[in-house]
Amino acid sequence: MRSSQESLMKRRMISAIILFVVTLVAMLVFVGLYIDETKRTQETYYVQYMANLSHVSDDVASCLDAEGDKDFRYVRLISDMSSANSFAFLLDRLSEDRKKTVNELNACIMRYPEQMQTEDKLTELKTAVDNIRDGLDNGYEEAQALVDSIDKQGH
Repeated sequence: MRSSQESLMKRRMISAIILFVVTLVAMLVFVGLYIDETKRTQETYYVQYMANLSHVSDDVASCLDAEGDKDFRYVRLISDMSSANSFAFLLDRLSEDRKKTVNELNACIMRYPEQMQTEDKLTELKTAVDNIRDGLDNGYEEAQALVDSIDKQGH
């Protein structure tokens, strides 16, 4: 009787070890797939962020060259900058300071259109956005300088 009990226990132990190994392999595969999908999602967010910054640059150029409905062009600028801001917050590769700069720039565009619609400010905005798109670190510094130059107490 003892040998049949030992045999049964050995089979159960072997089954438990096999189940553990299969579960471990399945979990490792799942973690690998999750990490891969996260990287792909981040890359998609980055592409969208850059596309929206490109639209912002085009919108600023349109505002600078505009004759006629400047308000419509500025509303498009607000929309594209808001979208870029949303994608910036989803990106892991942007530091918190850079996310904050993009958010503050978006806020200035929305809250202070009288100041931001001047030719000087729009030119500064275009330069900053183009430099960010080109991957230059000074683009964020230029954007922060633009944000700091806005009179937040005024209109």
